[in-house]
Amino acid sequence: MSDVVKIGVHGAAGRMGRMIVKAAQAGDLHRVSLALDSPSSPLLGQDAGQLAGVGNIDVPLTRADEFIDAPDVMIDFSVPEACVKIAKICGERQIPLLVATTGLTEDQRKEVLAASQMTALLIAPNTSTAVNLGMKLVREAARALKDLPDGVDVEIVERHHRYKADAPSGTALKFGEIVAAELGQTEHVHGRHGRTGQRKQTEIGYHALRTGDNVGEHCIVFGLLGETLEVNVRGHNRDSYAVGAVNAACFLSRQKPGLYTMDDVLGF
Repeated sequence: MSDVVKIGVHGAAGRMGRMIVKAAQAGDLHRVSLALDSPSSPLLGQDAGQLAGVGNIDVPLTRADEFIDAPDVMIDFSVPEACVKIAKICGERQIPLLVATTGLTEDQRKEVLAASQMTALLIAPNTSTAVNLGMKLVREAARALKDLPDGVDVEIVERHHRYKADAPSGTALKFGEIVAAELGQTEHVHGRHGRTGQRKQTEIGYHALRTGDNVGEHCIVFGLLGETLEVNVRGHNRDSYAVGAVNAACFLSRQKPGLYTMDDVLGF
């Protein structure tokens, strides 16, 4: 591996893919060496830098099933079906892989996880520094509230743009997973309607809002008797996700085969 980390971007023609390309071209420590997208993309052959608005970088958009030169690390920001395919390729070719694609089914996730037997793998529903710090704070809050005699009710509210394809967000589900691991909830309820009866403390409620161009907000509500604790994380733009993904990819490029998390990247 050279001193400059060579980054491959899978899904480079998408909204976030272009942001990744832009972030990866900033500074002197990393650059885009490979830009991949769907074999059916009408943009194949165009320069990835031009698509990202950073000028020509001499990296054409290439079919994801035909690339030859391997980067030091791959960032996947595509769709679940394509993510499974690139994970298999990266595993076979021992290319470290950061998966930022959300909406994976349990079976798809298992297929992606298989790559960790052969290369470094990080599956991150969100690469934002603030979001991952928020996850740490939510874990600590859940631990502190675990033994309250009257219990605690946890609800998760998330907002994203109108174009988001999955709900709730992968980040919201991860927050719920963290809470359930500490407090033991066994039911995950998505919205409520009609006469639902008294709320059970064995459940976590999720509520997904889709509004305009909202890049992402998450509010984790801990409801106690007489008071409420909320952990809020708001994205102002997508830069935080792109910069976080590039930083995580650089970390991953130096690691041995295995499964890693954003906690490893941030040193939590």
